[in-house]
Order: sequence, then structure tokens, then C-alpha cells
Amino acid sequence: MERDFIDLFEFQSRLKQGVELLFPNRLWIKAEVSAVKARGGGHCYLELSQSNAKGLIAKATAIIWASKYRYVAPHFESVTGSPLSEGMTVLMEVQVNYSELYGFSLIVNDLDPEFSLGVKELEKQKTIERLTKEGLMDLQKGLALPALPYRIAVISASDAAGYRDFMRHIEENPFGFTLATDLYQAQMQGVDCPSSIIAALDAVMASGVAYDAVLILRGGGSKLDLACFDNYDLAAAVARYPLPVLTAIGHDQDHHVCDMVAHEYVKTPTALADYLLEMYENEDARISSYVTRVRLAFSNRILQMDTAVERLERRIRNGYAMKLSMMESALQVLQTRISAADPRKIMERGYALAVDAQGVVLKGVSGVSVGDKVSVMFADGTIDASVTNIK
Repeated sequence: MERDFIDLFEFQSRLKQGVELLFPNRLWIKAEVSAVKARGGGHCYLELSQSNAKGLIAKATAIIWASKYRYVAPHFESVTGSPLSEGMTVLMEVQVNYSELYGFSLIVNDLDPEFSLGVKELEKQKTIERLTKEGLMDLQKGLALPALPYRIAVISASDAAGYRDFMRHIEENPFGFTLATDLYQAQMQGVDCPSSIIAALDAVMASGVAYDAVLILRGGGSKLDLACFDNYDLAAAVARYPLPVLTAIGHDQDHHVCDMVAHEYVKTPTALADYLLEMYENEDARISSYVTRVRLAFSNRILQMDTAVERLERRIRNGYAMKLSMMESALQVLQTRISAADPRKIMERGYALAVDAQGVVLKGVSGVSVGDKVSVMFADGTIDASVTNIK
């Protein structure tokens, strides 16, 4: 029994006619780039996909010929700040193509870079809304950052310029302040960036080290390079983290979701180093002001004590001078009285002093008998005599 059949080429030719008849003109397609391979000849081969909650639901191959790629790629990168890469959602103008030899493919004629930026911005706003609804936006703000954070975990890539700038700024600070930093390496861009940073955060907690804070550093990049810092899972992990998280992602214009939920954020790793060093500078200035105030207080106290001692010394000196003057006056009065009572002064006026043989002053004739020996003292000498008669 004979069967009706067609050969493979005829089959593929009919498919080609049908497909190209169905889509005769160029059209814009939205898809996610799951793989990019730029060949040496200048052509770029893309794998496009679409997924939903259940997983992958569509897949196709796309080609940007060298004649287009040399113009399309630079323009895309100049607008988005990032080359066409995996994980991006793109809007591309394509021509449907079916080859009898290679099968179905899409020939890319143009890319809309503004759309890729818009998709990321929409995802960012949805992430912010979800975090706000779940009450995660301000959790980090409630944590207390030590006044002088010393032991710090740094999440970055060891070869990242931002990390090197941060460490150089810390180590070469003019004040000689020292911080104990430990590096936990992570991918800082690309589709694996969020999970890599989350793993580093987990490693910090598993280390058992009592860190004062965790820093997430990256030295800048394009908008799409930094879009991983708008990822919900990463932002939620930062928001729920039990230690203060400080971010310095190296951007001047964009404010990423991880910045919003972090305890503190600055624009660059160098600025973050300055932020930490300034805390030490302020504390050093505060201590110096205390030292100055204490030194001044002691100086004032010593001056007051010196003044009080001088006053007391003057009072003691004046008191002793007055006491000595009074004693000298009393002594002069006493000397005058003694001088006035001196028998020699009396005898110089013509009086004489009679004493008996024992030297007792004779105040009268009572007790004196004839024959007693007496002495009569004058101012210029003494006469020894005998009593011959008593009247």
C-alpha cells in the first residue's frame, strides 16, 4: 500500500512560506535575553525566553547581523549604560525568518534601550510598594549604630575599585584611626548578584563575630549593572538584617531600593569611609574639648586656691604683726615701770638704802638693836656701819 508523503525540504519550504506569510512585516517583540554570544565575524546570537509563575513558557533564537550589530549595540549601551547581556528584558524590532536548513529564527533590526530602562524602573516601583506594604522599609532605621563602629564586615569583590578605594581611605587617614574590617566576597553585578550578596550576609551571621555594622560596597556602574540592587529578595534581606547595614553603591543619580531600606547610605565607598572616620573625628574632638575643660577647671581651681592661700598668708602675717606690735608696746610699758622702780634711780636723787647683816632691807628701826651691823647703800657706793644709838 503506497503512502502519500513529502520530503523534508518541501515540508520546511511550506513552513517557511506559511510563517513568513503570517508575519510579512517587521514587528516589535518583548522578551528576556537568556544568552548572548557575539561571534568573531561580528554577528550576535541571542536566546530569548519568556517565563511565568510556572516556569519557562516560550523560547526562540534571534540574530543581529554584523551590519546592524555594529550600530545597534553601541547605541543600546550608550543609553542604558550597559551592554546587551543576560537577564535583560528587551523590546526589539524583528523580522520573522524560517530557514529550511536552520529552522525558525528572528532577525533583529533594532533595539529600544528606553524600554529596558523602563522595565527595570517598573520592577523597582513594584518592589518598593511590596516592601512598604510588608513594613520593611524602615526596619533598619530602628537599629542602633554604635557611636564608634570598630569591627566591620565588608561585602564586596576583592578586585573592585570601590573596595580598594575604601580600604585605602581608611588605612591612610591622617588621624591614624584604625578599623577592624573583614571582607566577605560577593558578585556585585549580574543576575547572580542578589543571591551572592544574600549568601555573604548569611556568612557574616554564621561567622559568630560580633560585628558593629555591615557595609555593602560597589564602585559605580551603569543603570542596568546596578539594577540588581533593586531586587526584592536582596532588599528584604537587608531590611530584615539584625545588624546595621550601610550601603555605598557608587552612583550619583540613582537611589536604589537597597539604599532605601539600609540603615544609612552614601554615594561612594570613599564617602562611606569619610562617614565612619568623621564619627571618630567628632568623638576625638569631644574628648579633646573635655580635656581642655578639665585642664581649664583645674587651672582655675589652682588659681583660686593660690589666691586663697595668699589672702590667708596676708591675714596671718598682718595678725602676727599686730600681735607683735601689741607685745612690744606692753614690753615697753613694763620696761618703763621697771625702770621707774629701780632703787638705783631713787638713790641717784639722794636717797640711801639700809640693809642688815643678812641683806634684808631695813624699813624702820623696829627690830634693830645697838651693836647690829648694817650697810648703807648709796648711788656711788656702800658704807658698812654699826648701830651705836637708836632714837
